[in-house]
Amino acid sequence: MSDTVLRMLRHLATGRRAVRRALDDAALQRLQQAIATSEQGHDGQIRLCVEAALPWRYLRGRARPRDRALAMFSKLRVWDTERNNGVLVYLLLADRAIEVVADRALHRQIGPADWQALVEAMRPLLAEGRHEQALQSAIATLDGWLRRLPAAAAGPERINELPDQVDLR
Repeated sequence: MSDTVLRMLRHLATGRRAVRRALDDAALQRLQQAIATSEQGHDGQIRLCVEAALPWRYLRGRARPRDRALAMFSKLRVWDTERNNGVLVYLLLADRAIEVVADRALHRQIGPADWQALVEAMRPLLAEGRHEQALQSAIATLDGWLRRLPAAAAGPERINELPDQVDLR
């Protein structure tokens, strides 16, 4: 069987329950709290999206996980922050894929090697089925980076532009 057919079957067999097996309600609450706590100390906007499988039109078009992550970056309006400082961590369970998409302001200040290191640090945890720990690790890393950026001045003017809840699909 070709890799394409196997991939399609894997996606068709991976339902939304896979997301709930990977992250229960308590884990989702802890992740939401970690994002909220992090965003109190910097101007960045962190968004998590966990998807069981690609929609059929993406599979039929042989889309890569990166293509879907970019679409979700747009759909979730991560690009639409006042300071262009949103970052999306996208996890696609069926492909065991991780993608990080950051807005312009963050790309100017954080290099490609750092983004790749973030993804690589998550891989072993995800391979062990430790989804929450992988995402918590990503939040902690992003928090450290965002707190060091020049726009990280604390103050009452800070607003939360994006929801802190994990987007599940």
